[in-house]
Amino acid sequence: MEGSSGARATATARYVSRGYDGGTKINGRKRQLITDCLGLLLDVLVTPASTADRDAARTMLPNLPERFRELRMVWADGSYTGHLVDWAAQELGLRLEVVKRSDDTSGFRVLPRRRVVESSFAWLMRSRRLARDYETEPASSEAVILWSLITVMSRRLARREAATRQRRAA
Repeated sequence: MEGSSGARATATARYVSRGYDGGTKINGRKRQLITDCLGLLLDVLVTPASTADRDAARTMLPNLPERFRELRMVWADGSYTGHLVDWAAQELGLRLEVVKRSDDTSGFRVLPRRRVVESSFAWLMRSRRLARDYETEPASSEAVILWSLITVMSRRLARREAATRQRRAA
């Protein structure tokens, strides 16, 4: 699952690594995530907010078949439509399926696959340091995102292990 989220950048962030996203009205950076079906992080990329999601995906998607050989399909939100779908199929052998909201719905609706990556962004926001982009370099922001989601994953594993030990003891 692929998605992006904007983050306001502080004055310490380099000017060349920031941009303005007119859609979300954010002056800062975008965080692009690729997660598995459980919301666990596979790849992260931090770009200026002015970078189109399709362009960021063209940077991230080629890494996937090398690192995850069994991966065949990627779900993405509506901003990843167009030539990217054909390019992913022809060049990478990946089926890129765009999860769109139907035109006849009004208000908020939970979409089946987008919920996964949105949950990952929500987990990121639990880290106070990621509420705003304080880092000078995008690579540092990526490292902080990795650190935050590694913490989430390790806590999940620790809880699962504790529950298993408790069941065995009973």
